[in-house]
Amino acid sequence: MYLPLKNIFNLFFPELCMICENTLTKGENILCVSCRTDLPLTDFSKLKGNKVETSFYGRIPLNAATSLLYFNKKGNTQKLIHQLKYKQQQQIGNFLGNWLGEEMLLSKRFENIDCIIPVPLHPKKLKKRGYNQVVTFGKSLSEILNIPLLKDVLIRISTSNTQTFKSRFERSINVEEKFDLIDKEILKSKHILLIDDVITTGATLEACCIQLMQSSNIKISIATMTYTL
Repeated sequence: MYLPLKNIFNLFFPELCMICENTLTKGENILCVSCRTDLPLTDFSKLKGNKVETSFYGRIPLNAATSLLYFNKKGNTQKLIHQLKYKQQQQIGNFLGNWLGEEMLLSKRFENIDCIIPVPLHPKKLKKRGYNQVVTFGKSLSEILNIPLLKDVLIRISTSNTQTFKSRFERSINVEEKFDLIDKEILKSKHILLIDDVITTGATLEACCIQLMQSSNIKISIATMTYTL
């Protein structure tokens, strides 16, 4: 009896859970059932007036906002984001995008969105890393929500050190991130879903929204992988 090539490969190079590193069993993908169950879900997608939305009150007008997971320093969520951003594990972005996309569909709060725009990396950082993890996340959201992803409309024109491991206070004093809108007309009268990986103070997303609002008659919603406690 001959084993399929995939089974032979998995025999010598088994797929491991991205958190506990135990071998995944049949039907498991990226995470084992135990680690997936233990992840701190926010349930923001179905909750109007959630913490993401209230954090932008008086700053920018939002139609709706959500995050999939709570982000705790040294927690399992941080481990996932670290592997996504720095260990070339882009499948994590696809996994989180599919998961959040399904939640957003069920919530009925994110209907009538016209396009998805990812927070961009500075070209220097993009060249060094080789990919923008938010674009990976956005591609899965695009497929689940059946909404086009526009990854070259908004660009970053200033660079900053990574903020993933900084505290909320440390991030609040480092907000000199600058963006530029390449095409104002393409977004005119559109409902935009702005996406990012981690939200702490919201300063980066706010800076992006200010640029997007140069287009007339737009609506903005926000979706991120994680929300920092």
